[in-house]
Amino acid sequence: MGAKVKFTRREIATALSTSAALLAQTASQPPPQTAPASPPLSPDDELKAARESNRQNSEQLAKFPLPMSTEPAARFKA
Repeated sequence: MGAKVKFTRREIATALSTSAALLAQTASQPPPQTAPASPPLSPDDELKAARESNRQNSEQLAKFPLPMSTEPAARFKA
């Protein structure tokens, strides 16, 4: 018999929403063009890019409703 893999509902929902967001993103974007190497970003530019990425990811995840009753935010084990 094979080993059983267990996933929580939250892990499954996260995986599905992430893959759906990636599929939607790749479907709407043209194929990447080969461009010359860009200069390294300054720390401030990296911070701005990271914040923008987080904002875009949050917007994508907000499109998929997940009721609070689906899974508790934390697990309490005795």
